[in-house]
Order: sequence, then C-alpha cells, then structure tokens
Amino acid sequence: MSISRRAAALLLPLTLAAASAYALSLADLSNQDATGGLKAALDKGSSLAVAKLGAEHGFLNNEKVRIPLPKILEQARPLLKMTGKGQQLDDLVVQMNHAAEAAVPMAKPLLVDAVKSMSITDAKNILTGGDTSVTDFFREKTSPKLAVQFLPIVKKVTDRSDLANKYNTAMAMAPKLGVLAKEQTTVEGYVTQRALDGLYTMIGEEEKAIRADPLGAGSKLIGKVFGALK
Repeated sequence: MSISRRAAALLLPLTLAAASAYALSLADLSNQDATGGLKAALDKGSSLAVAKLGAEHGFLNNEKVRIPLPKILEQARPLLKMTGKGQQLDDLVVQMNHAAEAAVPMAKPLLVDAVKSMSITDAKNILTGGDTSVTDFFREKTSPKLAVQFLPIVKKVTDRSDLANKYNTAMAMAPKLGVLAKEQTTVEGYVTQRALDGLYTMIGEEEKAIRADPLGAGSKLIGKVFGALK
C-alpha cells in the first residue's frame, strides 16, 4: 500500500467520526446542548452586530440599516433645497446615523441578559423557527427597555440640528390629527425606532451566517447544534 493510500486509510475513521458528530437531528440533541449551543450563537451574533453598528459609520455606510430622512422631510427635499436647506438635510442624515451609532452599544447588557434568561422552550422555538426567530426573540425581550435607553442618547445628538428642532415643532400636532405614527413625530423618536430595527436586522444577518456555516462559527457546540438543523 502506498504512503498516500495508507494515510488516507488511517484518516478515514477520524473523518467519519468528525462528520458523524454533526450528522444529528435536533431530536438527538439534549436540552442542555440545544440551549447551550443556541446561547453561544446568540451571544456571538448579538456581540458582532453591536460591534459593527457601534463602530464609526456603522449605520451610515451600511445600506441595510442606514437611516434615511423621515418621509415628510424627504418628500419636502426639493422645496427645502430651493430655500437653501439642502446641506442641512444632508447634515441631518449624518447626525441621525451617528446618533444611532452612539446608542447601539447600550444594547449589549440587555441582549446578554436576554440570552441568559432563555428557557429551553425559547431555545427550541428559535431553533425550529424561521429566519426571523432570533430577531423576534430579541425584539420581544429587549425592545421596550432599549427604546427607553436609546432615546436620550439619540436626542442629545439630534438636538444639535436646527432642522430637527423645526421638524419636531411642526410635527407636534400630528399625533392628534392622526397624520403620523407617534414615533415619527420627533426626529429622536424616529431615529430610536430605526436604530432598534437596524440592530435586530444585523442580529438576524449574523444568525443567517451561523446557520449557513455552523462549523465556521468557531465553536464545537454551535457547530453541533446548528449542524443538526441542516
């Protein structure tokens, strides 16, 4: 037997053993493994999402989460540009995205707490759910508290814009008239909601990447659990 064939013969059992470690179904996993693997994946995914969005230009340079002007301001752009406010509009877009960027790091502790408090039922629902199951879990567990935490950070940035202040004043009557959803009647409310949406979107993107390549996630337990879903 040649050296190459002998080496292949020796490696074959190891290769098969490695493959069989992941050739499982979800039913074969213990509750401990299923929950532990998912918690590790969610911790990894949420941490990466926060790091990416909280970096300089994390929102502004990412088309998936970049925050545009509120719809009414965008519709009024041609008129506002004619009155010399085009640069103010561009500056406001930059400020809104920087405000979201500044707020997102505040999410890390709440996301970690949500993962720690996950039940076995939560874990199996997420594992067998669709592509948005992780996003839905985090949104349900963290959205109200994060909105409260994000708002003052966002407001501190957007208050620097004269155009944002004028928008807030003009929109003050909108909820009473039923013209806009409540969160869109102030720039800070609008940005806070879009920042949350962006955060959950990026967490979902990280989840998709782990589901697509569980072995590449850098954890044997993540690979075992998500490999069982293949």
